[in-house]
Amino acid sequence: MAEAAVHTAQPDDIDEIARIQVETWRAAYASLLPGDVLAGLDQAEIAEVWQETIKQGTATVHVATEGSWTVGFCAAGPAPDTELADADGKLPEDADAVGMVATLLVEPRWGRRGHGGRLLATAAEGLRAIGKSRGVVWVPENDDVSVAFYERAGWQRDGMVRTLDAGGRPLREIRLTGDLDLRLT
Repeated sequence: MAEAAVHTAQPDDIDEIARIQVETWRAAYASLLPGDVLAGLDQAEIAEVWQETIKQGTATVHVATEGSWTVGFCAAGPAPDTELADADGKLPEDADAVGMVATLLVEPRWGRRGHGGRLLATAAEGLRAIGKSRGVVWVPENDDVSVAFYERAGWQRDGMVRTLDAGGRPLREIRLTGDLDLRLT
């Protein structure tokens, strides 16, 4: 295996981040999202969103590489109250200590090579550095690969479910949570 690494995203990473999001969603979510939604993903628009995210610093974006290839990315930062509240709108007692993994994607062709674990570990380290001790992530309920990945890291389903409108089709997501001292294998 070529040398694998993770670095904080720079402006010249944005096009690769957008490409990875489009290609990974089209491959991994083909059974979860309507075809017209996936076909309508605009890489240039997605790049603009990531450029703004990085510029505003609302999340720290990390990029995984293997040799000269960009293979995945992760965005994490403080968890907004709307992502932490229970069904009644009540926040957990440790809300100030919770960070959120907003997205973590590795191109399927680069899967099972440790890139996701390196990205999650780097994100967790960054969250700990800003005073967070627990993380949350929302994933599609039927995304067995992602759910299993977070469970292997020691995170658990916390019972929260939400339904999003995915181009006219409901998409159920579950929330997982866990300590930022990860158990990655």
